[in-house]
Amino acid sequence: MKHLFRYILLIAVSLFCVDAISQPFINEIKAFRKADSIKAPAKDAILLIGSSSFTNWKDVSSYFPDKTIINRGFGGSSLPHMMMYAEDVIFKYNPKQILIYCGENDLTGGPSITADTVFERLKTLYTLIRSRYKKVPIAYISMKPSPSREKYLVTMQKANELIKSFMEKQKRAAYIDVYHSMFDADGKILTNIFLSDKLHMNAAGYKIWQGIIAPYLITN
Repeated sequence: MKHLFRYILLIAVSLFCVDAISQPFINEIKAFRKADSIKAPAKDAILLIGSSSFTNWKDVSSYFPDKTIINRGFGGSSLPHMMMYAEDVIFKYNPKQILIYCGENDLTGGPSITADTVFERLKTLYTLIRSRYKKVPIAYISMKPSPSREKYLVTMQKANELIKSFMEKQKRAAYIDVYHSMFDADGKILTNIFLSDKLHMNAAGYKIWQGIIAPYLITN
């Protein structure tokens, strides 16, 4: 019996490891599913999708109290993960507007990842969303400059510019530039708007985002 238990435990651990590799962030996705099963998500909401800059904005609704917001950012994710879990984090909600913050983690994927890589991934995600939602407004929030990722700034700026040019040519689409508001007068990244990890923002950082994002949020 003891050997049988060990065998079953070994199989369970193996399956967990395979699941974690083949389905990264599956626990976060399951948490979204559970939350939606407990309380039905609001209809006609503004949907936030992307990585940890959204995940950590847990009180985002208090920054935009007159808006109905669903936050489905999950930390560490990159643009391919948005596509992988599109049914769970995008299409099940039928939102009235979609805001994307993603791409920053893509840059950390190794030397083969270029500005064009991130741009092409964003275009693919945009096309995927448009295949289902022809008229839903989509806005891309520029990748932010973080002190801990300063070495990626040149690539980030180029990717932001490529995405900006693309989004400005699309119908019912917008590019929201938070990047340039996160530097001081000397061109250095503001450090007082970040947590101790120098990657994620504190309330002061989100306050900057609030003022920039607010004019882009639809009212009806």
